[in-house]
Amino acid sequence: MAYNEKLANRIREALQDLPIIEEKEMMGGLTFMVNEKMCVGIIKDEMMCRIDPTFHETVVEMAGCRTMDFTKRPMKGYVMVDDTGMKTKKEFDYWINLSLDFNSKAKSSKKKK
Repeated sequence: MAYNEKLANRIREALQDLPIIEEKEMMGGLTFMVNEKMCVGIIKDEMMCRIDPTFHETVVEMAGCRTMDFTKRPMKGYVMVDDTGMKTKKEFDYWINLSLDFNSKAKSSKKKK
């Protein structure tokens, strides 16, 4: 699995006090499930954040942020943040908190049988 282990550790530290966290290897990277819902992840050196789609157009204007286009299909409500958008702890925490805020409202994906 080729993803940024340093970034993975930053995310682990940010989420460590939450009760229901699960790490899953998927999409060629690592995904952190919070309350059994995809919340944040890593693909190569970028952090993937699942956010409220109503904020999508605003946040993609921020430094280091772009729409996630996994399989060349833009996905509203999912953004990728590179290192330039999360250099400081404050910037990093912004993305984590934005993802966690939406996580409480997000629907769980259907369980596979």
